[in-house]
This record gives sequence, structure tokens and C-alpha cells, in this order.
Amino acid sequence: MILNLPYFRDLKSKHAEEILTLLLQNDDEFSVLCHAEHIDFNPELPQEITKNFTNAIVFAIANYTLQSAHVLDGKFIFEAGFGEENIGSVVTVPLDNIIQITQEDVPLFINAAATLPKEEKPKNPFASNPRNKKFIKE
Repeated sequence: MILNLPYFRDLKSKHAEEILTLLLQNDDEFSVLCHAEHIDFNPELPQEITKNFTNAIVFAIANYTLQSAHVLDGKFIFEAGFGEENIGSVVTVPLDNIIQITQEDVPLFINAAATLPKEEKPKNPFASNPRNKKFIKE
């Protein structure tokens, strides 16, 4: 399936970067729905906040968060406040974790591959054939 191809994932990440860059250049408010895995919060958020997170998190990119947002090295980075105390943290989201980008409830970008497990390294199709094992060094 095409969703599992590394090239497809790279293509969707590039597309997410292009959409984000356009929105940021236009200073337009928007929201991103992200797969929670591999999102980094610096400093880390207290457990009373993170315990409410699900597998997908929506971030509203507006006001100060919008002003701090940028794309760098395959990651979407912004500052945001969390909880009643508005605890500040720099949020780093890998572009391939972005499921959806919306503006005024209109989807601008959808990435169906964002929630699929990521392989640590691509499988070698040659190695999947048992007859080829003699050619492969472990």
C-alpha cells in the first residue's frame, strides 16, 4: 500500500511543510491535528496536563503561538501555554506526525500515513526471500 512507502511519507511531510510555510508567511491562524507520538515539549509538561492527552492532539496556532511558529529540519516548532496556569513550553512536532491542517474548520491538508507505525529502517525486499539468505551477512 502506498501509505507505507517511505517516499510517500516524505512527500506528505514536504507538502505539510509547504502548507505551513504559506500559512506562516501570510500570518494566518490555523489548527494542526498531530499524532501524539514523538511530540517534544520543552520544558516537559506536568503530568496533570499530559494525562489528558490522547493519541491525537489539536494545537490552535494563533496570537503568540503563531508569532513563534516556524518550520526547521523537518519539524514544526512553536511556543504554547497549557493548562489553567498557562504553563509555557516549546512544542516540536515532526512533520510526518501532522495528520491534518485546518483553517476555519476547512481541511487544507490531510495525511493518512501520520498515524501508521514508523519503521526504524526500511525493509529490504531482497532479504524477505528465504533463498537469498545465503547472500546476506548478518
